[in-house]
Amino acid sequence: MRRIVGTTVVALLFGVGVVALYGERIEERSIDIEAPPGVVWSVLVDFAAYPEWNPFIRYAVAPSGLAVGQRLDVRIANHGSETGFRPEVLAATPKRELRWLGRVVAPGILDGEHAFEVEETRAGTRVTQREHFRGVLVPVAGSALDVGDAFDAMNRALRERVLATIAR
Repeated sequence: MRRIVGTTVVALLFGVGVVALYGERIEERSIDIEAPPGVVWSVLVDFAAYPEWNPFIRYAVAPSGLAVGQRLDVRIANHGSETGFRPEVLAATPKRELRWLGRVVAPGILDGEHAFEVEETRAGTRVTQREHFRGVLVPVAGSALDVGDAFDAMNRALRERVLATIAR
């Protein structure tokens, strides 16, 4: 009986510790592009061309197609290093939204839900890039989660790529 009580107490303390460490963080950056949403979308989902222009997402492949539930192969560059992961596509609505969920080790450790929202404006298109980090490592991850500058760089490069596509 003492063993069961001891194990229960340890499990409870572990659970409380995990809940106490759990954190969330959101990074979001937008850019306006003087082009129709369809053109912006076509550049955004042309993963094969990413190495040519994208300073943040250096590599992306949709081996089974860009559809909900599919896994992507992605490599990002941030703070001078590259990281690879295999996120699951959560949304792929043409000319509107691309969203995926990447995880470190297991759910709840460090999850990153990345979204690209494409919105028509009077002058063209607004693209918003967002990352919602969740998990027990968020409070201690520090600068590893500072992706705002990388988002800005990618957004500017996306605008340049779209405008160059229109000029052709």
